[in-house]
Amino acid sequence: MDRIKSGDTEIVYRVMGDGPAVVLLHPFPVNHEFWMPVVNALAASYRLVLPDLRGHGASGAGQGPATMQKHADDIALVMDAAGVQRAPLAGVSIGGYALFEFWRRHRERVTGLALMNTKASADSAEGRAVRMKAADDVLEQGTEQFFLGQVQKVLCRSTRESRPDLVEGALRMMRKTPPASVAAVQRGMVERPDSMETLKTIAVPVLLVTGDEDEITGVKEAELMRQNIAGSELRVISKAGHYSPWERPQEAAELLRTFLERCR
Repeated sequence: MDRIKSGDTEIVYRVMGDGPAVVLLHPFPVNHEFWMPVVNALAASYRLVLPDLRGHGASGAGQGPATMQKHADDIALVMDAAGVQRAPLAGVSIGGYALFEFWRRHRERVTGLALMNTKASADSAEGRAVRMKAADDVLEQGTEQFFLGQVQKVLCRSTRESRPDLVEGALRMMRKTPPASVAAVQRGMVERPDSMETLKTIAVPVLLVTGDEDEITGVKEAELMRQNIAGSELRVISKAGHYSPWERPQEAAELLRTFLERCR
Protein backbone atom coordinates (compact mmCIF):
# COMPACT_ATOMS: atom_id res chain seq x y z
CA MET A 1 0.00 0.00 0.00
CA ASP A 2 1.18 3.51 -0.84
CA ARG A 3 0.27 6.76 0.92
CA ILE A 4 0.05 10.36 -0.22
CA LYS A 5 -0.72 13.60 1.55
CA SER A 6 -3.89 15.27 0.27
CA GLY A 7 -4.93 18.46 1.99
CA ASP A 8 -5.39 17.72 5.68
CA THR A 9 -5.22 13.93 5.53
CA GLU A 10 -3.50 10.88 4.05
CA ILE A 11 -4.97 8.85 1.21
CA VAL A 12 -3.94 5.21 0.85
CA TYR A 13 -3.93 3.39 -2.47
CA ARG A 14 -2.71 0.20 -4.09
CA VAL A 15 -1.53 -0.54 -7.64
CA MET A 16 -1.86 -4.02 -9.11
CA GLY A 17 -1.40 -5.61 -12.53
CA ASP A 18 0.35 -4.60 -15.73
CA GLY A 19 -0.84 -2.77 -18.83
CA PRO A 20 -2.85 0.40 -19.49
CA ALA A 21 -3.90 2.15 -16.29
CA VAL A 22 -7.46 2.03 -14.93
CA VAL A 23 -8.69 3.72 -11.73
CA LEU A 24 -11.31 1.81 -9.70
CA LEU A 25 -13.36 3.57 -6.99
CA HIS A 26 -15.25 1.52 -4.40
CA PRO A 27 -18.66 2.27 -2.79
CA PHE A 28 -19.48 3.52 0.72
CA PRO A 29 -18.59 2.39 3.38
CA VAL A 30 -16.04 -0.21 2.27
CA ASN A 31 -12.53 0.14 0.75
CA HIS A 32 -10.37 -0.87 -2.20
CA GLU A 33 -10.64 -4.58 -1.27
CA PHE A 34 -14.15 -4.42 -2.74
CA TRP A 35 -12.52 -4.66 -6.18
CA MET A 36 -10.21 -7.60 -5.52
CA PRO A 37 -12.41 -10.30 -7.14
CA VAL A 38 -12.60 -8.11 -10.28
CA VAL A 39 -8.90 -7.25 -10.13
CA ASN A 40 -8.04 -10.95 -10.20
CA ALA A 41 -9.74 -11.17 -13.60
CA LEU A 42 -8.19 -7.98 -15.06
CA ALA A 43 -4.69 -7.66 -13.59
CA ALA A 44 -3.04 -9.63 -16.41
CA SER A 45 -4.16 -6.97 -18.90
CA TYR A 46 -4.43 -3.72 -16.94
CA ARG A 47 -2.59 -1.70 -14.31
CA LEU A 48 -5.28 -1.11 -11.69
CA VAL A 49 -5.10 1.87 -9.35
CA LEU A 50 -7.17 1.23 -6.22
CA PRO A 51 -7.58 4.09 -3.72
CA ASP A 52 -9.28 3.93 -0.37
CA LEU A 53 -11.49 6.99 -0.80
CA ARG A 54 -11.22 9.72 1.81
CA GLY A 55 -12.86 8.53 5.04
CA HIS A 56 -12.85 4.86 3.98
CA GLY A 57 -10.60 2.00 5.01
CA ALA A 58 -7.10 3.24 5.81
CA SER A 59 -7.57 6.75 4.32
CA GLY A 60 -8.25 9.57 6.75
CA ALA A 61 -11.35 11.74 6.55
CA GLY A 62 -9.67 15.06 7.30
CA GLN A 63 -11.57 17.93 8.86
CA GLY A 64 -15.24 18.52 8.13
CA PRO A 65 -17.43 16.73 5.57
CA ALA A 66 -15.70 14.50 3.02
CA THR A 67 -17.12 16.36 0.02
CA MET A 68 -17.08 15.30 -3.61
CA GLN A 69 -14.65 18.14 -4.34
CA LYS A 70 -12.19 16.67 -1.84
CA HIS A 71 -12.65 13.16 -3.27
CA ALA A 72 -12.06 14.40 -6.82
CA ASP A 73 -8.85 16.20 -5.92
CA ASP A 74 -7.66 13.18 -3.90
CA ILE A 75 -8.14 11.00 -6.98
CA ALA A 76 -6.12 13.41 -9.12
CA LEU A 77 -3.27 13.31 -6.60
CA VAL A 78 -3.36 9.50 -6.47
CA MET A 79 -3.12 9.43 -10.27
CA ASP A 80 -0.15 11.80 -10.10
CA ALA A 81 1.58 9.61 -7.53
CA ALA A 82 0.91 6.47 -9.58
CA GLY A 83 2.26 8.10 -12.74
CA VAL A 84 -1.10 8.12 -14.52
CA GLN A 85 -1.79 11.19 -16.63
CA ARG A 86 -5.01 10.03 -18.35
CA ALA A 87 -7.09 6.90 -17.85
CA PRO A 88 -10.56 5.40 -17.78
CA LEU A 89 -12.12 5.47 -14.32
CA ALA A 90 -14.83 3.26 -12.83
CA GLY A 91 -16.82 4.10 -9.72
CA VAL A 92 -19.53 2.35 -7.74
CA SER A 93 -22.12 4.39 -5.78
CA ILE A 94 -20.13 7.13 -4.02
CA GLY A 95 -17.34 6.29 -6.46
CA GLY A 96 -19.71 7.43 -9.21
CA TYR A 97 -20.64 10.59 -7.30
CA ALA A 98 -16.93 11.41 -7.05
CA LEU A 99 -16.48 10.80 -10.77
CA PHE A 100 -19.09 13.41 -11.69
CA GLU A 101 -17.04 15.94 -9.71
CA PHE A 102 -13.80 14.58 -11.16
CA TRP A 103 -15.21 15.16 -14.64
CA ARG A 104 -16.11 18.74 -13.75
CA ARG A 105 -12.67 19.48 -12.29
CA HIS A 106 -10.27 17.18 -14.18
CA ARG A 107 -11.98 16.05 -17.39
CA GLU A 108 -8.78 16.31 -19.41
CA ARG A 109 -7.54 13.26 -17.46
CA VAL A 110 -10.55 11.06 -18.32
CA THR A 111 -10.59 8.66 -21.29
CA GLY A 112 -13.73 6.80 -20.24
CA LEU A 113 -16.18 6.46 -17.36
CA ALA A 114 -17.82 3.32 -15.98
CA LEU A 115 -20.63 4.53 -13.70
CA MET A 116 -21.85 1.58 -11.67
CA ASN A 117 -24.76 1.37 -9.22
CA THR A 118 -24.86 5.15 -8.91
CA LYS A 119 -27.06 8.13 -9.78
CA ALA A 120 -26.61 11.68 -10.98
CA SER A 121 -29.34 13.37 -8.96
CA ALA A 122 -28.69 14.92 -5.56
CA ASP A 123 -30.36 13.52 -2.46
CA SER A 124 -33.91 14.59 -1.70
CA ALA A 125 -34.58 16.57 1.48
CA GLU A 126 -35.69 13.31 3.09
CA GLY A 127 -32.57 11.52 1.93
CA ARG A 128 -30.34 14.27 3.32
CA ALA A 129 -32.12 14.09 6.66
CA VAL A 130 -31.60 10.31 6.79
CA ARG A 131 -27.88 10.73 6.14
CA MET A 132 -27.50 13.43 8.78
CA LYS A 133 -29.28 11.29 11.37
CA ALA A 134 -27.08 8.30 10.47
CA ALA A 135 -24.00 10.49 10.92
CA ASP A 136 -25.16 11.56 14.36
CA ASP A 137 -26.18 8.03 15.34
CA VAL A 138 -22.82 6.39 14.51
CA LEU A 139 -21.01 9.01 16.59
CA GLU A 140 -23.27 8.31 19.55
CA GLN A 141 -23.82 4.56 19.22
CA GLY A 142 -20.97 3.21 17.09
CA THR A 143 -21.11 1.70 13.63
CA GLU A 144 -22.12 -1.94 14.11
CA GLN A 145 -25.89 -1.54 13.79
CA PHE A 146 -25.41 0.87 10.90
CA PHE A 147 -23.22 -1.61 9.03
CA LEU A 148 -25.65 -4.49 9.65
CA GLY A 149 -28.39 -2.32 8.19
CA GLN A 150 -26.21 -1.37 5.22
CA VAL A 151 -25.62 -5.00 4.30
CA GLN A 152 -29.38 -5.50 4.04
CA LYS A 153 -29.56 -2.60 1.57
CA VAL A 154 -26.46 -3.00 -0.57
CA LEU A 155 -26.50 -6.77 -1.09
CA CYS A 156 -29.48 -8.25 -2.89
CA ARG A 157 -31.63 -11.00 -1.43
CA SER A 158 -30.06 -13.57 -3.77
CA THR A 159 -26.62 -12.77 -2.35
CA ARG A 160 -27.71 -12.59 1.28
CA GLU A 161 -29.46 -15.97 1.09
CA SER A 162 -26.87 -17.90 -0.91
CA ARG A 163 -23.46 -16.27 -0.26
CA PRO A 164 -22.80 -15.77 3.46
CA ASP A 165 -19.11 -15.36 2.58
CA LEU A 166 -19.90 -12.21 0.59
CA VAL A 167 -22.04 -10.87 3.42
CA GLU A 168 -19.26 -11.41 5.95
CA GLY A 169 -16.67 -10.02 3.54
CA ALA A 170 -18.66 -6.82 3.10
CA LEU A 171 -19.02 -6.45 6.87
CA ARG A 172 -15.30 -7.06 7.35
CA MET A 173 -14.50 -4.19 4.97
CA MET A 174 -17.07 -1.88 6.52
CA ARG A 175 -15.69 -2.47 10.01
CA LYS A 176 -12.38 -0.93 8.96
CA THR A 177 -14.12 2.46 8.70
CA PRO A 178 -14.38 4.23 12.10
CA PRO A 179 -17.46 6.19 13.27
CA ALA A 180 -15.97 9.66 12.69
CA SER A 181 -15.13 8.74 9.11
CA VAL A 182 -18.59 7.30 8.44
CA ALA A 183 -20.09 10.54 9.72
CA ALA A 184 -17.77 12.73 7.62
CA VAL A 185 -18.55 10.76 4.45
CA GLN A 186 -22.30 10.85 5.06
CA ARG A 187 -22.16 14.62 5.57
CA GLY A 188 -20.11 14.97 2.42
CA MET A 189 -22.73 13.08 0.43
CA VAL A 190 -25.41 15.38 1.84
CA GLU A 191 -23.54 18.30 0.25
CA ARG A 192 -23.01 16.73 -3.15
CA PRO A 193 -24.43 18.77 -6.04
CA ASP A 194 -26.96 17.56 -8.57
CA SER A 195 -25.10 16.21 -11.61
CA MET A 196 -27.92 15.87 -14.13
CA GLU A 197 -26.67 18.79 -16.22
CA THR A 198 -23.13 17.43 -16.01
CA LEU A 199 -24.26 14.26 -17.80
CA LYS A 200 -24.87 16.24 -20.98
CA THR A 201 -21.26 17.43 -21.04
CA ILE A 202 -19.64 13.98 -20.87
CA ALA A 203 -17.85 13.34 -24.16
CA VAL A 204 -15.92 10.11 -23.55
CA PRO A 205 -17.09 6.49 -23.75
CA VAL A 206 -19.47 5.72 -20.87
CA LEU A 207 -20.58 2.36 -19.50
CA LEU A 208 -23.54 2.32 -17.11
CA VAL A 209 -23.94 -0.78 -14.94
CA THR A 210 -26.53 -1.71 -12.35
CA GLY A 211 -27.88 -4.82 -10.68
CA ASP A 212 -31.37 -6.08 -11.39
CA GLU A 213 -31.97 -6.23 -7.63
CA ASP A 214 -30.36 -2.88 -6.78
CA GLU A 215 -32.95 -1.15 -4.60
CA ILE A 216 -30.86 1.97 -3.91
CA THR A 217 -30.24 3.25 -7.44
CA GLY A 218 -31.16 0.47 -9.87
CA VAL A 219 -32.30 0.37 -13.47
CA LYS A 220 -34.47 3.50 -13.25
CA GLU A 221 -31.55 5.74 -12.30
CA ALA A 222 -29.21 4.04 -14.77
CA GLU A 223 -31.70 4.50 -17.60
CA LEU A 224 -32.09 8.18 -16.70
CA MET A 225 -28.34 8.61 -17.02
CA ARG A 226 -28.28 6.71 -20.32
CA GLN A 227 -30.87 9.10 -21.75
CA ASN A 228 -28.69 12.08 -20.82
CA ILE A 229 -25.19 10.85 -21.80
CA ALA A 230 -24.77 10.72 -25.56
CA GLY A 231 -23.50 7.35 -26.79
CA SER A 232 -23.56 5.67 -23.38
CA GLU A 233 -24.41 2.00 -23.00
CA LEU A 234 -26.35 0.37 -20.17
CA ARG A 235 -25.84 -3.17 -18.90
CA VAL A 236 -27.77 -4.91 -16.10
CA ILE A 237 -26.17 -7.69 -14.03
CA SER A 238 -28.65 -10.33 -12.96
CA LYS A 239 -28.98 -11.50 -9.35
CA ALA A 240 -27.00 -8.48 -8.14
CA GLY A 241 -27.78 -5.54 -5.90
CA HIS A 242 -26.05 -2.22 -5.18
CA TYR A 243 -22.65 -3.92 -4.80
CA SER A 244 -22.89 -5.68 -8.16
CA PRO A 245 -19.10 -6.00 -8.81
CA TRP A 246 -18.67 -7.63 -5.39
CA GLU A 247 -21.66 -9.90 -5.86
CA ARG A 248 -21.01 -10.86 -9.50
CA PRO A 249 -17.31 -10.16 -10.14
CA GLN A 250 -16.92 -12.28 -13.27
CA GLU A 251 -19.82 -10.55 -14.98
CA ALA A 252 -18.57 -7.14 -13.88
CA ALA A 253 -15.03 -7.93 -15.04
CA GLU A 254 -16.23 -8.99 -18.49
CA LEU A 255 -18.31 -5.84 -18.88
CA LEU A 256 -15.33 -3.73 -17.85
CA ARG A 257 -12.94 -5.63 -20.12
CA THR A 258 -15.15 -5.04 -23.16
CA PHE A 259 -15.62 -1.40 -22.22
CA LEU A 260 -11.92 -0.76 -21.59
CA GLU A 261 -11.10 -1.99 -25.10
CA ARG A 262 -13.18 0.95 -26.36
CA CYS A 263 -11.15 3.36 -24.24
CA ARG A 264 -7.71 2.44 -25.59
